[in-house]
Amino acid sequence: GAKFVRVVYQFARYVMIKDLEKLSVGTCIPFAKAVKLRPENMYIAKARRRVGYNKLLQILQKEAAVIREYGKKAR
Repeated sequence: GAKFVRVVYQFARYVMIKDLEKLSVGTCIPFAKAVKLRPENMYIAKARRRVGYNKLLQILQKEAAVIREYGKKAR
């Protein structure tokens, strides 16, 4: 449900930040710090978050539909 999608989204964001921290070591570009900053315009930030959340939800729904179809064909 919605709680599961929220947890998966938060986990994916956490993994992305940790990956960026590893990849940005030694470069002069602080990607991870930029990701953690609070935006000036919260309306735009919430809209971007909602777009990412909805996109993840669509991907998970498509994946579930494909798995159901394979299950039906396997019977």
